[in-house]
This record gives sequence, structure tokens and C-alpha cells, in this order.
Amino acid sequence: MPRQVYTEDHEAYREVVRAFLGKEVVPHYERWEREGVVSREAWLAAGRQGLLGVAIPEEYGGGGNPDFRYSAVQIEEFARAGASGFFVSLHNDIVGPYLLSLGTEEQKRRWLPGFCSGETITAIAMTEPGAGSDLQGITTTAEDRGDHWLLNGAKTFISNGVLADLVIVVARTTPEGGAKGLSLLVVERGAKGFERGRKLEKIGQKAQDTAELFFDDVVVPKENLLGEVNGAFVHLMTHLAQERMAIAVAAITVAEHLLEITTDYVKQREAFGRPLSRLQHVRFEIAEMATECAVTRSFLDRCITEHAGGTLDATAASMAKWWATELQKRVTDRCLQLHGGYGYMAEYPVARAFVDGRIQTIYGGTTEIMKEIIGRSILN
Repeated sequence: MPRQVYTEDHEAYREVVRAFLGKEVVPHYERWEREGVVSREAWLAAGRQGLLGVAIPEEYGGGGNPDFRYSAVQIEEFARAGASGFFVSLHNDIVGPYLLSLGTEEQKRRWLPGFCSGETITAIAMTEPGAGSDLQGITTTAEDRGDHWLLNGAKTFISNGVLADLVIVVARTTPEGGAKGLSLLVVERGAKGFERGRKLEKIGQKAQDTAELFFDDVVVPKENLLGEVNGAFVHLMTHLAQERMAIAVAAITVAEHLLEITTDYVKQREAFGRPLSRLQHVRFEIAEMATECAVTRSFLDRCITEHAGGTLDATAASMAKWWATELQKRVTDRCLQLHGGYGYMAEYPVARAFVDGRIQTIYGGTTEIMKEIIGRSILN
């Protein structure tokens, strides 16, 4: 069925993103995977092309267009290109809204121009060695020292962690406050006591610089508090819906793209003297995946429209995230199987997608957490 979520302007933007990927990303991606990091020049190129800070007002150097559908177009094209390691979506769709909605005028003028140009790469640090989805388990502390915060602790699995010039850190500012005793502090590159640990070796997304971060008596100026003291829990809950939508959009796009690739493959690949597509089992597999993708796409496009209009709730975003990412995992596995031995070869897109996509059901809130959120909303 034809999609109705995008206008001609969105499709024109899609062509801009595709051209950028073809020129600035795809030719260099294998090198980035070997090096374990995307080049800073690629970030600067994205800034020059206007792909960073699309939703940021023009007065701060952004595109001035808060319509989430432009972000969705960008996410889709990066997903189709297999460029999940170039984590522009984290920068644009996760960190950006925090800076824009919570930042003071002084903070926005200080941070957003570099954010939009690609000179300032960003990250958000929530996960700790002993605390993942459970915010109450966060042990990184920020002690009020009058004119500054004194930050101590460690974070892990931080995407963009090696390159990040600006990190939003979730820290405990009230010892007995539980999840409601947390605040958001912005730590900038070069702060004394702020150290990056090893670049973590992952099974997929090799080009994505994931790192450990350490804070040892880091002096964070009071003017680097983002939002309200002890307000992090509310701030995080407000913005998690967009993070989950970004993940879901990538997930359904990857599933659809792999289905296209696999459909072409089974038409061409022969076994027992005839194309694989002539085998009933293969036709059934393709039929099942095509139907699942079509149904999921319909729901996701509705969610994109709702989110662009500001009416998508946390429950629907959680539904989209868990369903689309589990579908991606299932479709990827079945497509690899249909490729046979070739599917296990790293040179084939389905092989890279298999390892790159496994994280999708984990970060941004695990499938189990998504189901808990949905269940509570229905039963409480």
C-alpha cells in the first residue's frame, strides 16, 4: 500500500539524505568499522549539509523545522544504507530535544551552534555497570558545593562516548530520592577528572564509538545543570518516547530492506535446478515476512504521524519499539537463513544487519521493559 505519511517536501529531503550517504558515508564505512569510529569530518560534513539540528531553531544554527517526519526520513535512509554506526539519530533525536527544551537561553546559545555544525558531538550517559533500565540503581553522584557540582561515578555502554564533546550525565543529587533524586548535568570535553575508558568491542555496529566514561571529582559549573534539580526522572520520561520511535523507525526500515534483498536473492539463487523462489516453503516465508512488515509499517506510520503532531503517548511508543525491534530480529534471522551459507559471509548486507541489529531489542529500553510499561498502562 502507498505510504501517506510524507509530503513532497519530505521526499525531497530524502533525496538530500541519500546523496549525502552516497558521497560522505558509504565509501568510507568499511574503514570506519575497522577503526571503530566515524571520522569527525563526516560529522562536519553532515553539519554543512544541514542534517544536524534539523529541529533546532534557525537562530541557533539549525534547520528550524521541528516536524519529526524529517527525522524519520533521515533515520530510514541511514538504516537502508546499513550505516547504524554513524549515530546521527542519537545526536538529533535524543540529545537535541533535551538541550532545546530544557536549556536556558545562555545554554542554548553556548551549545547549539556547535551541535548543528557538527563541531560539538553529543552523548547521553545513563547506563552504569550496575544499573541499566532501573534508574533507581544509579550511583553516580553530584554533590552541591555551592558554586558547582562535584561529580563522581562511572557510566558504560555510552554511544558516541569516544568522540563526544558534550555529555548529558544522569547523576544522583539527592541520596534518598530514589529515581526522583536524579538531575541532568552537562559535562564538556576537557573537564578535569573526566576520563574516557576503553572503546568497547561489540559484536555489531563496529563503526559506532561506544565507551566507558569515568568522573573523578569533576567540577561541573552550576550553569551546566540542565532542567530542574532532581527533575531528571520527569525529563527522561518526557523524552523517551522520541528515542523509542527513532529505534522503531530504524527497525521496520531494516526489516523491509532485508526482505527486498532476500526476495531478489531467492529469485536468482538456484537449488535442485530451479530458483529458490519456486519452492513453496520459501514462498511461504516471504509471504509471512511481507505481511508482518506491511502490518507493522501501517502502525509505525500512524505513530510517526501522531508523534509529529504531538499526540503520541508513552504506551504507543513502547508498543512501536518492542514490536518493530522484535520483528527486525525475526526477519533478519529468517532472511539470513534463506541466504544459506552466503548469509553468514560478512560481505553480504544480511550478515552485517544480523549483528548490527541485535542491540535494537535492548537499548532504549528492553523488550521486557516495554511490555511492563504497556501492561501497567492497561492494568493500573
